[in-house]
Amino acid sequence: MSHMSFNSDRVEWRRVTDPLCKTYKVDFEYSLLGFDLDAGRLDMLLRYAAGKGHCRRHRHVASTMTLVLEGEQHLQELRVDGSTKIVSRKKGDYALSPGDARPHLEHGGDSGGTVLLSMCANDGVLFEYFGEEAEASWTVSIAEFVSSWERGEIYGTAK
Repeated sequence: MSHMSFNSDRVEWRRVTDPLCKTYKVDFEYSLLGFDLDAGRLDMLLRYAAGKGHCRRHRHVASTMTLVLEGEQHLQELRVDGSTKIVSRKKGDYALSPGDARPHLEHGGDSGGTVLLSMCANDGVLFEYFGEEAEASWTVSIAEFVSSWERGEIYGTAK
């Protein structure tokens, strides 16, 4: 059993940027809070940089609970018909999405944002990531995510 109090100044953050991405500004930090490999569960924090910092284009393969702790979270979800659905969340907003979510871009507001993500993956796969124009994809499992964290590396890089 793990227990910790949330204090963003006491959390180990890992920053991700991608200066080669020209379509949107990849600039976020993440922190692994806890995991249970046997149960297929991983909890993490995601912090978007001020100025609408994005995380990578992705979709959640795992069922995901999202709670906005600070600032804002904005999503641009690609629909099957090619249209875009816009979702905006503010501090205190909660969402629960089933596994196999639609691909989307995700970013904070002008002042950034911090969200808690709690994911449950029956097959262990958390995310499917896409290239800048959604042309290529690769997945990241809980085991890969945890292993990269323990090695001090950044998860989710293309293989």
